Amino acid sequence: MNNKYSNLSLITLAIFFNICIGQNSYAKSAEETGRDIIQEASDRDDGFGDMTSDVTMILKDTEGNQYRRDLIIKSLEVKNDGEKRLFSFKSPNDIKGTTVLNYGHILDEDDQWIYLPAFKRVKRISSTNQSGSFVSSEFAYEDLTSIEVDKYRHRYLGDAQIGTLACFKVELIPTYENSGYSRLIAYVDKQDYLFRQVEFYDRDETLLKTLKLSGYQRYKERYWRPNVTTMTNHQTGKETVMQWDNIHLQNGLTVADFSRNAIKRSR
Repeated sequence: MNNKYSNLSLITLAIFFNICIGQNSYAKSAEETGRDIIQEASDRDDGFGDMTSDVTMILKDTEGNQYRRDLIIKSLEVKNDGEKRLFSFKSPNDIKGTTVLNYGHILDEDDQWIYLPAFKRVKRISSTNQSGSFVSSEFAYEDLTSIEVDKYRHRYLGDAQIGTLACFKVELIPTYENSGYSRLIAYVDKQDYLFRQVEFYDRDETLLKTLKLSGYQRYKERYWRPNVTTMTNHQTGKETVMQWDNIHLQNGLTVADFSRNAIKRSR
């Protein structure tokens, strides 16, 4: 009888031990969970093909002055790599014809070129200069690319509210050498995995900027795009608002539309 109870105790202990081991083996770390969230957000946008949009950029200084710039933005999804993006300014006259071409990459730093009409030539933007201001706005050249999952280390920081929206809070640490940021904090909507807000911290770990994305609309019955993106610089008090209109997906754009020669043609 004693042996029977002893055997039952050993069996019970073994079952409990196996359950604990099983739970631990399947429990995900904060790093794994953070990556899974960003990967899911990326996967939901997979297959959009290409996009064009008219964009109005409003630069606001600390004295309440506003400066308007109009441009066309085009992007192309590239399999097994980052997006290609083209930014062509239409007004005002002092920057009309200025065009920036960005080749995003999954692991490596982006390739970027700028066409300046006054010099009538295409100039490569050094990777060490990509943290600089994009045409005097609060966006940096580094911000012109899509967030590629493998360009960052990730860590799930818990849950947070952005307005009335329940979000995942995920830390992203750039792995590429010349980033101007020590880390980003992304707030990803729990319901639809859309980015609602991103905080940017400078190399000294101080909050530098906050990007807010709003007015999302759905295209092709699947893909979501914000109509307004607002970048606020907490250190200068300046702000840049981008209003996105006439958004069209799957226009049939090809790699040829994003060549260095295309920069000159787009002016």
